[in-house]
Amino acid sequence: MAGIEFRYVADIVRERAATMPDAVAQIFEDKKTTYGALDSLSNQVAQGLIADDVKPDGRIGYMGRNNDLYFELLIGAFKARAVVVGVNWRLAAPEVAYVLNDSKTEILYVTEDFYSLIESIQDQCPALRKIIAIEGGHTSWPSFEEWRDQFPAEDPKLAHEDQDDVIQLYTSGTTGHPKGVQITNSNYRSIAEQASSGMWPEWHEGEVNLVAMPLFHVAGVNIGVLGFYSGCTNVILKDVDPQEIFRLIETYKVNVAFVVPAVIMFMCQHPNARDVDFSSLRIVLYGASPIAEEVLLEAQDLFKCGFVQLYGLTETTGAGASLSPEDHDPARGKLRSCGKPAPAIDIKIFDDTGKEVPQGDVGEIVIRSDVVMKGYWNRPEATEEAVVDNWFHTGDAGYFDEEGYLYIHDRVKDMIVSGGENIYPAEVENALFGHPAVADAAVIGIPDDKWGEAVKGIVVLKPDVEATEADIIAYVRENIATYKTPKSIDFIEALPRNPSGKILRRELREPCWEGRDRKVG
Repeated sequence: MAGIEFRYVADIVRERAATMPDAVAQIFEDKKTTYGALDSLSNQVAQGLIADDVKPDGRIGYMGRNNDLYFELLIGAFKARAVVVGVNWRLAAPEVAYVLNDSKTEILYVTEDFYSLIESIQDQCPALRKIIAIEGGHTSWPSFEEWRDQFPAEDPKLAHEDQDDVIQLYTSGTTGHPKGVQITNSNYRSIAEQASSGMWPEWHEGEVNLVAMPLFHVAGVNIGVLGFYSGCTNVILKDVDPQEIFRLIETYKVNVAFVVPAVIMFMCQHPNARDVDFSSLRIVLYGASPIAEEVLLEAQDLFKCGFVQLYGLTETTGAGASLSPEDHDPARGKLRSCGKPAPAIDIKIFDDTGKEVPQGDVGEIVIRSDVVMKGYWNRPEATEEAVVDNWFHTGDAGYFDEEGYLYIHDRVKDMIVSGGENIYPAEVENALFGHPAVADAAVIGIPDDKWGEAVKGIVVLKPDVEATEADIIAYVRENIATYKTPKSIDFIEALPRNPSGKILRRELREPCWEGRDRKVG
């Protein structure tokens, strides 16, 4: 990757603006912004945050679909030493309120799709003292440009620290509450070093990079930041729409793209796919959820470019292992692998006593590297449980083959991955238990050809009480995000449990997965 040397993420656009000010940094809905302009606009944002009394390490939030103004905000926050909290716009209102309160977000930037949702909860968020309407048009909140343009385009040039938090992204929680992952300057510097030393194929200055994934995900943010680091032009996609992806690829001659497997499948299945000129594509990066081998082979035939699979987690700043373009040759027999550990990332397989297992044996995947998060925000016990002796415990079970390729075998934890979203059964079960007819409930992931896994609820009804599948699904949808809501409900007499009362989810899953491989991408 043809990057630049930097110590702090605030320096990336500064350096690019100094050396290539007239090069286009980003394009959104056909609006172009040069590196020089992006540097200047982000200076105004930084000055605005400082004027609004956001102190170093203070939290500001972004809730909205992908937008070029997000990167003005992000880079300005880097310069002001503020921390950008990515708020998942797929969450239900109570979940959004939880994230804002847990993070103590002071200023929230929101796109127009979510004005009414934020209006409904802003009184429940005591730390939230200002709301900025990204696209404007709100009667009470200033527009982003109106707010930004009050301030001078002078770089504040604050002193930074390696361990300054720069973004905070939320992962689903096994106890029903998400946890804020603290990602630092040091983490991002390590990611850049990994990329430059061969984790991904080299990106070239002046190439065009598609930023397609939601910006509340580590992949969405990373692809944008690494695009700037490499001197690329980032083409930002507002919503995942295959036809719009096709248009952007053809119009701007996109060279590099990251998409999740479900999007690859949607693109392959689109009726216009064979009419698109994909000749500019050099590399497609993918990850975050499983991919069917037949979909990958079809995509290789359609796009006719190199493919790289990435295995990582939010807690590892998205880095871990990668499967190279060469290893995507079906003759290599590695398509079910997620590749080899990236340079300077140690990956081992531990048993449940914390000892390394022999090659070929299955155990928990653990990762040690400078890419590992600083911790979970205000969750020291959760951090200590996840990071033991500098090894981050992923919750994924896997093994290494004799050539050192990593394979994901199953999950140690019960997380469900649906369309690239992590879903923990506990938070869905909490919602199920709120229904007046539900006596007991469990949630499992079942095979889904479109999303990888779908959420299934298994319910025991209270005696002499009736409820239909539709009743329960509708109730849950009102209380948690739609993507977490069960797509189906089974009714049974009693849930299988062990002597200590723990639900035996494997017994519930096995009939659904008979003859299928349950893997994590």
